[in-house]
Amino acid sequence: MLHRQYKNIIIHTSIVRFLQLLNTTKRWHLVSQLRRFLSVQYGDSALLTPGVKSYVNECASLCQPDHIHLCDGSAQESQMLRKVMLKQGTIIPLTKYENCWLARTNPEDVARVESKTFICTDHEEEAVPITPSAKKGVLGNWIAPRDMEQAIQERFPGCMRGRTMYVIPFSMGPIGSPLSKIGIEITDSEYVVESMKIMTRVGNRVLEQLPGDSDQFVRCLHSVGKPKNGNTSVPSWPCDPERTIILHKPGSNDIVSYGSGYGGNSLLGKKCFALRIGSTIAKREGWLAEHMLILGITNPKGKKIYVAAAFPSACGKTNLAMMTPTLPGYKVECVGDDIAWMKFDSQGTLRAINPENGFFGVAPGTAMSTNPIAMKTIFKNTLFTNVASTSDGGVYWEGMEESGFNNVTITDWLGKLWSKQAEKPAAHPNSRFCTPAAQCPIIDPAWEDPQGVPISAILFGGRRPKGVPLVYEARNWSHGVFMGAAMRSESTAAAEHKGKVIMHDPFAMRPFFGYNFGDYLHHWLSMEKRGNVPKVFHVNWFRKGADGKFLWPGFGDNSRVLDWIFRRVSEEDCFVDTAIGYLPSEGALNTEGLKQSVDLKEMFSLPRAFWQQEVIDIENYFKTQVGKYLPKEISNQLDELKNRVANM
Repeated sequence: MLHRQYKNIIIHTSIVRFLQLLNTTKRWHLVSQLRRFLSVQYGDSALLTPGVKSYVNECASLCQPDHIHLCDGSAQESQMLRKVMLKQGTIIPLTKYENCWLARTNPEDVARVESKTFICTDHEEEAVPITPSAKKGVLGNWIAPRDMEQAIQERFPGCMRGRTMYVIPFSMGPIGSPLSKIGIEITDSEYVVESMKIMTRVGNRVLEQLPGDSDQFVRCLHSVGKPKNGNTSVPSWPCDPERTIILHKPGSNDIVSYGSGYGGNSLLGKKCFALRIGSTIAKREGWLAEHMLILGITNPKGKKIYVAAAFPSACGKTNLAMMTPTLPGYKVECVGDDIAWMKFDSQGTLRAINPENGFFGVAPGTAMSTNPIAMKTIFKNTLFTNVASTSDGGVYWEGMEESGFNNVTITDWLGKLWSKQAEKPAAHPNSRFCTPAAQCPIIDPAWEDPQGVPISAILFGGRRPKGVPLVYEARNWSHGVFMGAAMRSESTAAAEHKGKVIMHDPFAMRPFFGYNFGDYLHHWLSMEKRGNVPKVFHVNWFRKGADGKFLWPGFGDNSRVLDWIFRRVSEEDCFVDTAIGYLPSEGALNTEGLKQSVDLKEMFSLPRAFWQQEVIDIENYFKTQVGKYLPKEISNQLDELKNRVANM
């Protein structure tokens, strides 16, 4: 490895000048390494602060790339990188649409790898609860600093040889917003660069926001890696799935990711920064970084409120964020579909920004019948991953309307010809579209407001086929935090889990906590003392009847639930008190004009046996997974629920 005394001058000097500075008595092997440390070949290195320069040089010294490219975020740069990816076979053009591309990954690199994702702190309990009754905690994985350093040294030295190292300056949130944060991602993947340019704000304007002496940025090092045996099974998609690891060190705002080029494993501004590191920064600074969509809803009288909602991945966040209401006179506008950063302003109002700049949505199930707004958003300037392609230059996935595909051949996500009689799906269940948020036809006018939008209600929810009603309201803030802590849902294709099992997923953050979940709950409870907290609700679009069919039509008809929530925010007396919280009173849910009959009695029923078991499951979960770290307020809420259910 290059000696530290030289690393800080690499970016400033040419190779020739650097050679002149070497003392001839130095070890000869240093000279042979210099060819790997070139000056920045693209971009203006004069914009780099000393802190960023030092970080870039550390990464170059470790990874030993052939070239360094400082990303400026320009269209010319994108054109150049697309040519590189086309030559590599990483992407193919989708000629049916404007500036759209398709990437097919290595079949072993298709989802988040939660089992290989770690939080590094000095002491384990800073990262995850330690409970004697749990064989293995499910609220995150801890790694010791020494082991993190060893993992890096086993993977990263020389991993970028033969490749270009890209330096991506990016802003999470509108550039210059007091709620935004800046990151520097180092990567050897052109796919990552182009995806980050969609999902975040990238380029020179970001660097200009960093004061000259500042190192206040999140450090994000990523490499697709190289297998130990040197064999890349899919040359167009290099990765090292056997040694993939994603590391976070909140104490120094470091993210290190190796071996995967997929989504949240490599687009480090997303789950890694926006949630894991973001949540630790938020705790220190007194705000919230959450796995939540943000939408604005305007009623027929012209009054508007903003709602944030937390659902696990693939549970309808994008559909809700881009809803087309069926209730006349209602309008929904989208601020974001995945992440919310929320902070109280000087007047005590909770304000939220969407720190992202694009949508990284699940493709299967997205269609004109389910989400017409998304379909009107994604067929321009979009990078698709692991969807199927069609012979007329388009895309296909499960759930799309069949019309338009009768006279074309379909190639599946593995590059093989596909027919409807095939046993396997054409698109991978976790296939994605990566598209600019600004293209959304219903993007909210205030979606980039640097002050954020005021949040009036917070929704929790998931896929619960039994027992859980369509909507209910928390009695108070502590009850609302308990509802978030007790969230459960069927597992999704976004992660490694197989089959439809009901999993505990508190706050839809189970894979994304950056610190001990018990401390996270204390932090949420403390928000009540910081400002005017919003009302809290739980929703469930996915309850099924005895016939196995969904009781609620969902999609645009979810506006009827938002209508009730809107009225409760306005303190309308339209609820009844029940064992689990406030349910809509009889006639309070507007069902006028529903195209299918709905059994409201069954949909809002609270089976006593179900809720008795629910209490047992929640209590066991808290005991085994949170233990002594569970706040007393949450324990009290559980006891109160237990007593109310016993008296149902």
